[in-house]
Amino acid sequence: MSPTTPLDPEKLDLRKMTRTRILVALAPVLLLLACEPEPDESMETATTAPVAEVDPADNPLLGEWDTPFGAPPFHLIENGHFIPAFEAAMATHNAEIEAIASNPEAPTFQNTMVAMELAGTDLQRVSLVFSNLANSVADDEIRAIQREMSPRLAAHSAAISLNPELFARVDALYLEHEELGLSSQEARLLEVTHENFVRAGAQLEGADRDRFAEIRTRLAGLYTQFTQNDVGDSEIWMMHLAEEDLDELPRSLVSSARRAAEDRGEDGHIIVLSRSLVEPFLQRSPNRAQREEVWRAFYERGNNDNEFDNKDLIREILELRLEMANLLGFESFAHYRTAGTMAGTPEAALELMEEVWWPARARALEEQADIQARIEAAGLDHEVAGWDWRFFTEQVREERFDLDDAEVSAYLELDRLIEAQFYVAERLFGVRFQERDDIPVYHPDVRVWEMTDGDGNHMGLFYGDYFARSGKRAGAWMSSFRPQNGLTGATPLILNNCNYNKPADGEPALISFTDATTLFHEFGHALHGLLSDTEFPSLAGTSVDRDFVEFPAQIYEHWLAQPRILEQFAIHHETGEPMPTELLERVLAARTFNQGFGTVEFLNSGFVDMAFHLATEPASLDVEGFEAHVLASRESPDAIPMRHRSTHFLHSFA
Repeated sequence: MSPTTPLDPEKLDLRKMTRTRILVALAPVLLLLACEPEPDESMETATTAPVAEVDPADNPLLGEWDTPFGAPPFHLIENGHFIPAFEAAMATHNAEIEAIASNPEAPTFQNTMVAMELAGTDLQRVSLVFSNLANSVADDEIRAIQREMSPRLAAHSAAISLNPELFARVDALYLEHEELGLSSQEARLLEVTHENFVRAGAQLEGADRDRFAEIRTRLAGLYTQFTQNDVGDSEIWMMHLAEEDLDELPRSLVSSARRAAEDRGEDGHIIVLSRSLVEPFLQRSPNRAQREEVWRAFYERGNNDNEFDNKDLIREILELRLEMANLLGFESFAHYRTAGTMAGTPEAALELMEEVWWPARARALEEQADIQARIEAAGLDHEVAGWDWRFFTEQVREERFDLDDAEVSAYLELDRLIEAQFYVAERLFGVRFQERDDIPVYHPDVRVWEMTDGDGNHMGLFYGDYFARSGKRAGAWMSSFRPQNGLTGATPLILNNCNYNKPADGEPALISFTDATTLFHEFGHALHGLLSDTEFPSLAGTSVDRDFVEFPAQIYEHWLAQPRILEQFAIHHETGEPMPTELLERVLAARTFNQGFGTVEFLNSGFVDMAFHLATEPASLDVEGFEAHVLASRESPDAIPMRHRSTHFLHSFA
């Protein structure tokens, strides 16, 4: 199979494109595949959600926070505070919404749209604190609270979006918006709010309306269970390394494996299912059997037919999403998600993916041939497999560019790179960052910086939570404890989470160039939130069209690779010397290496996800067989799987 309308081959020469450029081109398409974040559901466990017997007036989650800049008082918050706070905040929100919906006055922008923007402040505050803790420091109690509250929060949200009196007021304003003399921000808020109501089923009636609400509530629970299964399946696995296994591993990886063992209460050194441990091990370990064990454990998360298996959840999620889309008049959930985006339809999205796929696949096959030649040159008689790719690719890269990943990481100390991301922001936007030790944090690893403008005026707080730990979900992301709000004057409280390996005590945190790029990428998202200057919180920060949301981050990560930045901040952690010019040149030259592999594994996830959401009978799907069928239909190389297996693809199913 080949693309029907090839793009200019020069534009799709994978040897000349960095992964960033490829992802920028595909981001508007592949972001469509992500589910909309919603709360979650129930799963029976021995742990019950704690409830503190505390007067609402004394609950630290409610009322004003007497902390610098109104930051969350983590030093006062206990798990038992959350359920009472959620219940009180939902009751307050219901009263606020009822007052708006039953207002006898004709709807105006002020008494409807602005009133809705100001409603639910307490609930937003409690929800943002809790969701961030659930992602970063979840324990059994937090997970139990999440399972109990998610369906209740989803039902609360559905009741608002399906409130006919409330929607009637929004709809009346929308129908006459051209006569209202609205500012550009006001017009945008009205447009977005009306669209959200419609997509949330506000125009449904009777049994369809009730069923839509049921689906949203059930999906919320399934999303939580999917996430908790992913974390649970990851946390029950580890692989111990013997002393002889450590001999050919980089010192930084050995240090991280020792720290992982300490965190798990184990002796010696272990590999756990954190990408920042798994990928370096797959790159550097000469032990093929161990590489296979690690690769399979990482790839099969959520697919082990145990208590954390996600295949049944995938089938039910797909079935409910299809039903929800059908209720709204869409052929499939993929059609529902692409409506109103740049792609417009799944067919258009697939066409773009198709055009990128074939050049990427061709390049990946060339890379595979190079690896197979390396395997045979080493006197080995096996075909390249998924657990071989990174190991032999690293050898090819070292030979081709004279580049050792450990040599590069010695110049990439996390603390200096944090300084670098701030330096770039200061030069670009005239802002300043000053670390604060008087802001409460939820874990000792978390650091906080105040952002000010050139005159020293406060603009927001930035929280950095950079190290992997038990109870923290995989990946890297930006979130907030409070969005910027022009109506109230509230400044943003923005958080970046990463999962870098925490070094042993007294040793520096050294990261790869890929991890450094992730650091800058996520800070690009953080700046999107920190620099927000909107009147309405619903439009603040990253609350933009999905077609655009990745753009600021993709642009910002390019600054890392600027020679001026690396010359100033890529400093050897022992000698204090800057990265030599010739090493810097080799690092930059190698950025386009292995792009066939990177693009194919990325697109594999996209094609499978799109196919899942175009399926018309998802309840009967064999998840593994379906994945294999889609990849075979793409003629995908066997050694390159999906970057995100469906059974742990949080971006899609959670």
